[in-house]
Amino acid sequence: MRIVAGKYRSRRIETRSSSKTRPTLDKVREAVFSSLGGSFQGGSFLDLYAGSGANGFEALSRGMERAVFVDSSAEASAVIRQNAASLGCIENCDIYCMKDTKALDLLKAEGRRFKVIYLDPPYAQQHNIQILNYIDENEMMNDHGVLVIESDAKDHFTQNYRHLKYLFDKEYGMTRMTYYRYEEKL
Repeated sequence: MRIVAGKYRSRRIETRSSSKTRPTLDKVREAVFSSLGGSFQGGSFLDLYAGSGANGFEALSRGMERAVFVDSSAEASAVIRQNAASLGCIENCDIYCMKDTKALDLLKAEGRRFKVIYLDPPYAQQHNIQILNYIDENEMMNDHGVLVIESDAKDHFTQNYRHLKYLFDKEYGMTRMTYYRYEEKL
């Protein structure tokens, strides 16, 4: 797997050896980041269900100031740490080896807010609606921030959640990408 664009462009990153992860394909990652504007000037990126960390590293490569990686697997967390060291960006990374809800509680307690949140849970174990409600209720995003859900193409997330407004979705083969914008003012 490789970084698509930015300062780490074409750099390879390691992935987990097990079949429990489903890395986001390079072409899908490229399309997602192009939809987000291609590059960033600062801000924080939350890579929930991070796997190898490819999405967070792509965000850092394109100008995000900080990436927060969350994965409940010790193996995945070790791979993320290895990739951060290899890219030379460990000081811009926070890596949490814990369940999604525990990490969100911790990030909320720290008062963290994000410019972009990327949700890519295992398709069979997703509880995206609960996570969307939590993020909205706890105001964990910057105004006009974007939240992206990677899911199975048959899944549809089109409901608005108070501050999180559905923007659009797009299919890439068996994958659906759904976009929300966070609007502080109701």
